[in-house]
Amino acid sequence: MNRIYKVFALVLLILIALGLMQLSRPVQAQTATGFQISGRNLLDANGNNFVIRGISHAHTWYPSQISSFANIKATGANTVRVVLSGGRWTKNSASDVANVIELCKTNRLICVLENHDTTGYGEQSGAVTLDQAVSYWKEIQSVLTGQEAYVIINIGNEPYGNNNTSAWINATKNAIAAMRTAGFQHTLMVDAPNWGQDWQFVMRDNAVSIFDSDPNQNTILSIHMYGVFDTASEITSYLATFVNAGLPLVIGEFGNMHSDGNPDEDTIMAQAQANGIGYMGWSWSGNGGGVEYLDMVTNFDPNQVTSWGTRLIAGANGLQQTSQEASVYGGPTPTPSRTSTRTPTPTGTRITPTFTSTPTDQPNPSCAVTYAVQNDWGAGATINVTVRNNGSSAINGWTLAWTFPGNQQLTQVWGGAYTQSGAVAAVSNVSYNANLAANGGTAGFGLNLAYNGSNPPPTRFTLNGIVCGDTGPTNTPTATPTKTNTPTPTATGVTPTFTATPTRTNTLTPTPTPGSGEACVVTYTTNQWNTGFTADVKITNNGTTAIHGWTLTWSFANGQQITSAWNATVTQTGANVSASNPAGHWNGAIGANGGAVSFGFQATHMGTNARPTNFALNGTACTVN
Repeated sequence: MNRIYKVFALVLLILIALGLMQLSRPVQAQTATGFQISGRNLLDANGNNFVIRGISHAHTWYPSQISSFANIKATGANTVRVVLSGGRWTKNSASDVANVIELCKTNRLICVLENHDTTGYGEQSGAVTLDQAVSYWKEIQSVLTGQEAYVIINIGNEPYGNNNTSAWINATKNAIAAMRTAGFQHTLMVDAPNWGQDWQFVMRDNAVSIFDSDPNQNTILSIHMYGVFDTASEITSYLATFVNAGLPLVIGEFGNMHSDGNPDEDTIMAQAQANGIGYMGWSWSGNGGGVEYLDMVTNFDPNQVTSWGTRLIAGANGLQQTSQEASVYGGPTPTPSRTSTRTPTPTGTRITPTFTSTPTDQPNPSCAVTYAVQNDWGAGATINVTVRNNGSSAINGWTLAWTFPGNQQLTQVWGGAYTQSGAVAAVSNVSYNANLAANGGTAGFGLNLAYNGSNPPPTRFTLNGIVCGDTGPTNTPTATPTKTNTPTPTATGVTPTFTATPTRTNTLTPTPTPGSGEACVVTYTTNQWNTGFTADVKITNNGTTAIHGWTLTWSFANGQQITSAWNATVTQTGANVSASNPAGHWNGAIGANGGAVSFGFQATHMGTNARPTNFALNGTACTVN
C-alpha cells in the first residue's frame, strides 16, 4: 500500500506541476532575437516596453506611394502596418519587401508586415488559407531574417470570415508552428476570425491555447474593432478579458465609422491607453468600395487630413499624445552623429557644399547603388536610393555623391543630410543609418526633386570617394497593380507635399500675457554639438478648450540662430522667435485636456546654449519642462 501511495503522490505532484506550467505566463521568450513578449507586454530588442501606436498603409495596391512612410512618421506614429500580397493581388517580391523594411527603418518606424491574401477565408472568394500565407513568408524569408528588431510578422489578415470559424483555432496553431519550424524568430501577430472582429469569441475563448502553441512564447493576438464594438461596455469587457488573463493583445485595426456599425473610437483609444494596449488605425489613404471615410488623408496628401485622421492623430489618446518611438532607434528624433567630423544636420537640411572635381577612378564592385524612380509627375519626382556595401569591411559613416545629367534640384531628403552645388549632389548618413555592414549591408534614403524638361537618372555614384560599380541606376516606376474589389488609385500623380524651410520675416514677438502658465506646458529637448543643436518642442494644452491655430513665441539669451525647422513656420528677429502651425497642416489643432503637438528646429550657438524660459502660446505664458 505504501508503494501505491508513493506512486500516487508522485503522479499527483507531476499533475500539479503541469497545471502550474499551463497557467503561468512566460516572463520572456528565450529564443527571440528582437521583439519579445513578457507577460502581456511587448518588449523591443533593448528589453524596453513598446506600445504600438500605428497606421496601416495599403502598400500592395499603391506601391509608388513611398512618401507615405515619412508622412506617417510625421504624425507621431511609431509603427506602420504594411499591407502585402503573396499573389491574390500583385505579388510583393522579396526585393520589394526589403525596400519596405528599409523605408520603415529610415523613418524610424516599426514594420508590422501583414499578408492580406487570407482576408475573409471561407466566405470571400479568392481568399487563401493560413498555410498558403506561411508559404509566402517562407518565400521571402531571406529578407526578413536579421530584421527581428524592426519587423513583426502579421501572418494573415482577418484569416476567416463568418463561416466555420472553429477551424481558425487549429489553422492558427498550425501556422504558428510552421513559422517556427521554418526558423522565424520574429514576434508573430495573429488576427481573429469573423473578419477580425471575433464576435463569436473564438479567439478570446481560446487565447491561452493559441499563445501556448508557440514554442517561443512570442505571439501577440490581434483584434479588429469596427461595428461589432459600438458600445463602451463591449470594448471594455473584451479588452479586460485579456488584461485579466495576462495575455498580449493589440487592436490591429479600427476606425471611427463603418458600414456594419459605428465603432466607439473614443473608448477604444482611451481603454487602449489605460491598459497599455497597442493600436493601429485603418488606414492612411486609398480606401474605396464605400469606405473612403476611413482615409486619414485624402489622395495621400498629408496636408488634406480628414476628420478621422485628425481624430487619430491629434485627438485625445491619439498618436501625438501617446506614441513613443521604439528605443532601438535611440530616441525621439534622429540626432547628429558624434563620431563624424562633419557638421551634423537633421533630415532635409542644406549645408554649405564643399565639392572637389569629379574623381577619375574606375567603378569598384565593392559598392553598389540602386536609384529607383517611384513617382514622376512631370515637374518633379520621388526617388528611392539604396546603397550597398559589397566589401569585406564594414563602413561607419558614408557620403554618396553624384552629378545630375539634367537641371534637377533636390527639394527634400529623408534618411540623410544633403548638399547640392550646381549639378553635383551628395547625401550623408544620419545617426541611425551610419553603419553599412560588410558583405551586403545596405542603407536607404529617399528624396524629392524638381526639374524642367526631362529627368534622366545619374549614371555615376561615389561612396566615400570610391566610384561604385555593380548595380546601376533604375528609372522604372512601379506599375499600377491589378486589383480585386479595390478602388483604382487616384493619387499616382499627386505631388508629395512637405513643410518648406520657413521664410524669415521681421515679426516682433508679442509680450506674453501674465498668467499661471498651467494651461499650456512646453517641453523643450535639445541635442547639442560644438556650434549647433537640434531642438524638439512639444506643446501641451491642459485647458478645457481645444486650440485651433497656434503661435508659440520665445526669446534666446545667447545669440542662437535658427537655420531650419520642421512641422512649423518659424521667424526670428534678433533674439525673438515665433513658431506657428503651417497653414492646412495636421498639427494646427491642439486638443483640450492634454492634447499636444510637436515641432523641431536646428540652430547654431556660440558656445553657450541656455534653454529659453519665456514661452508663450497665443500670447499666454506657458510652464516650461
